[in-house]
Amino acid sequence: MLRIHFGPEDLARVQVARTPDPLWEIACSLHRLQTTRGRWAYADWYRETRATLAGGPLDRAVRRLLIPVLPRARYMPDFLTPPEAADGLEQAFEAILDTPAERVTHEMRVLDRLSGAPDWAPRLSERATREELVKVLRAYHEAVIAPYEDRILATITGERALRGREALDTGVGGLLSGLSPGVRWHPPVLHVDYVEDRDLHLGGRGLRLVPSYFCWHTPVSLADEALGPVLVYPVHGTRPPAPVRPADASLAALLGRTRAAALKALAPGATTSELAGFLGVSPATVTHHVTVLRDAGLVQSRRRTNTVLHTLTPLGAAMLRRTPPARHARAVGPHAHPFPDAGR
Repeated sequence: MLRIHFGPEDLARVQVARTPDPLWEIACSLHRLQTTRGRWAYADWYRETRATLAGGPLDRAVRRLLIPVLPRARYMPDFLTPPEAADGLEQAFEAILDTPAERVTHEMRVLDRLSGAPDWAPRLSERATREELVKVLRAYHEAVIAPYEDRILATITGERALRGREALDTGVGGLLSGLSPGVRWHPPVLHVDYVEDRDLHLGGRGLRLVPSYFCWHTPVSLADEALGPVLVYPVHGTRPPAPVRPADASLAALLGRTRAAALKALAPGATTSELAGFLGVSPATVTHHVTVLRDAGLVQSRRRTNTVLHTLTPLGAAMLRRTPPARHARAVGPHAHPFPDAGR
């Protein structure tokens, strides 16, 4: 059990990551390759990843270099998931390369003591060895994470919208209570199902919450309590299924002013009842239109207790951005088609 102790200042400094953290997604995806737990939820990704690697040079490098230092175990080195990753993959790689040798050496010793480290691990204190590791991390990300970036981004965007609503409706306590089945808020302590028993005192630093697509079941935190407090937690129930109909057929079905207005209204996220009120139609009608939008890959939906929150996918947001203002104004008028160029 991980017990995270909050003070009054910490509650005011809770943040939810704006975008997926690429290095945490790399680490958690490597964990998915090391266990069958939760594999059903990532079945298409797992099949494609195994086919992509398939015993080639990258597969060997992943097995020899990445999995040994990012094991699915009690401990993995903190310097491989730096906070700079919030600003992008390149900044994250630079942070890894710039990590002081003393810190790398210390964390490799901890890894060896708690989980077992490969015999080459001490050489990671040398920048040249870290450069080789970063090359493999980059290649792995390009091969098996980047093809799923739209899906990952849609998942995290929907989660962030949901957390924002819960914070507005119920306060920070409500936000913390709804993170995951393995997380329970008993003020002023957040209880987290964890791989070890420990206490984390925030001491006014706040807590950065990082929703993760590839994290499964058990949240993850940094081992070094002196670092900025982070809780990486799994996002449940938002992995969109593959479209059951061809994209062209679904996009053709979007023609109509009501769906165009719905797409615009969903930019900040909305529940079924909110969208029904905005459009002036019944909830059943909204459900039909949202289903068409979702089948086209423009919208994702997530149920929370007795409500369903709908948000745009990156494709849906891009479609709105590509619509010129004048044309979009006509799209929601009484006689205009929402996307005049669709189907050409």
